[in-house]
Amino acid sequence: MPTQIRPLVPEDRDDWQRLWTHYLAFYNTAVPDAVFASTFARLLGPDRQDFNALIATVEGRPVGLVHYLFHRHAWKIENVCYLQDLYVGPEARGTGLGRALIEAVYARADAEGAPAVYWLTQDFNQTARQLYDRVARVTPFIRYNRPL
Repeated sequence: MPTQIRPLVPEDRDDWQRLWTHYLAFYNTAVPDAVFASTFARLLGPDRQDFNALIATVEGRPVGLVHYLFHRHAWKIENVCYLQDLYVGPEARGTGLGRALIEAVYARADAEGAPAVYWLTQDFNQTARQLYDRVARVTPFIRYNRPL
């Protein structure tokens, strides 16, 4: 199976929305159409501090995505990289594409001089955590959110 990890392009809009919709559904959430439009525009925009995206393809068909961004950090001079969303469709799971997407973000962080790449996942996401435990180090931090 020929696979490729490449930057998101405008022609990916429908496939990107399909993949991101499945990702959001896994976390029992959805976003309005305006958020899809805004996020896609930001992913393709010129602001280096804004979102970035990569698409994983198998035989030319998009089957996975990763969103990441670089941001300032009070403890470092350099920007750090936050891997926000990672998704590989069921038809391509277990093929190494999740790992390849993470490693592609690592490579982009290295190219940008970002000394850290981090992400969050829910504790029940055992399948993904098996991969994460092989490519990263779990930390003891607990996340808090402002109540609505």
